Amino acid sequence: MKVILKKISDKADECLIIECVEVTPDVESIRSYALTKGTTLSGSEDERIYQFNLSDVFYFEAVDERVFAYTKNRTLELKTRLYELENAYADKHFVRCSKSFIINLMRIECISPILNGRFMAHMKNGEKIIISRQYVAAIKRAVMGGSRNGL
Repeated sequence: MKVILKKISDKADECLIIECVEVTPDVESIRSYALTKGTTLSGSEDERIYQFNLSDVFYFEAVDERVFAYTKNRTLELKTRLYELENAYADKHFVRCSKSFIINLMRIECISPILNGRFMAHMKNGEKIIISRQYVAAIKRAVMGGSRNGL
């Protein structure tokens, strides 16, 4: 596969073009990754509001009707519902893995089986997140759909 970079003068004209014979899972993975790079979110921590990139999020968690985004260095509260995040970022490698978690597939180190048909997602930041039985098939489809590091 050839990779060509072309410098342009106007940021408004920036785009990524993928030319392929067939849209394979690898091509779709590249597309999804590129889409996350330009997406920013806002969240609060200690009464301060921060902007951060979607690609920096390891996972989202819902706790007591509040939703948090976990990045490498911060835990930020968002003003949105978990199902809204699930719908908005499903095409950007974010998949629900339990009632209260959505994980970033690009931030998974590996997945291992645990008891009762459940699995454990080992995140690249060292955290471990349980994948509920009802979401195992969807996670497997999403992970096996493209070639992933260590999965």
